[in-house]
Amino acid sequence: MSPIKSLKSFSALLLTTFLLGGCATTDLDPSKWPAERFYNEAKEALSDGDYETAIKRFEDLEIHHPFSNYTQQAQLEVAYAYYKYDEPDSAIAAADRYIKLYPRADNVDYAYYLRGLVDFERGLASLDLALGLDVTKREPKSAKSAFTYFEELIKRFPNSQYVEDAKLRMIDLRNRLATYELYVADYYMRRGAYLSAVNRCKEVLENYPQTPAIPDALVIMVQAYRQLGINELADDAFKVLQLNYPDKISTVK
Repeated sequence: MSPIKSLKSFSALLLTTFLLGGCATTDLDPSKWPAERFYNEAKEALSDGDYETAIKRFEDLEIHHPFSNYTQQAQLEVAYAYYKYDEPDSAIAAADRYIKLYPRADNVDYAYYLRGLVDFERGLASLDLALGLDVTKREPKSAKSAFTYFEELIKRFPNSQYVEDAKLRMIDLRNRLATYELYVADYYMRRGAYLSAVNRCKEVLENYPQTPAIPDALVIMVQAYRQLGINELADDAFKVLQLNYPDKISTVK
């Protein structure tokens, strides 16, 4: 082989090695990745249920490309990834941050919905736990928070695609919260704290009307007022019970 051809071959080999080395370096160094790659890898991880990787890729995207076309969507989707990864506080924080940064974004209603969804699931778990233990020591904060979040979604975005689901979840929350108040009222009745039982029943009547808990709340009210010797109020509650739920009369002791 002539010296000239050997030189050309060597140069080509050097160039190829340099290009391959450059690609490898870029591939191994996320700081050199394009925004699209971060986003696509995050979405793929999200689809595969690898939420930890999805969170990392979404957050890396924001770090390395804070002003890219993918960053805003990534800031919303990382909230969902945190929700699926069972990190409710981080999910709500990410959703709140999105709302603060993009209050007029087309999909900001989803951020409101996601806040409610996170606390909805956390609230159901806490309610189920409370009903099995000392109910007076476990206030259903998450369930009440979820109700407030969904209420805010409906108020701000009445035409949102998430409104119907939010309304259904609110009905479930109202029923569960009313049932919780009944458990607390019964707890107080069994311990002779009749005035506290009455107050819990008032909570049901005033804040959770048209729930299945109403007739039982009236029954407890009648019994509690009688124990307190306030017969006039006991008779009033009994009349309401008799008029609206006659089949419950026999349960009054």
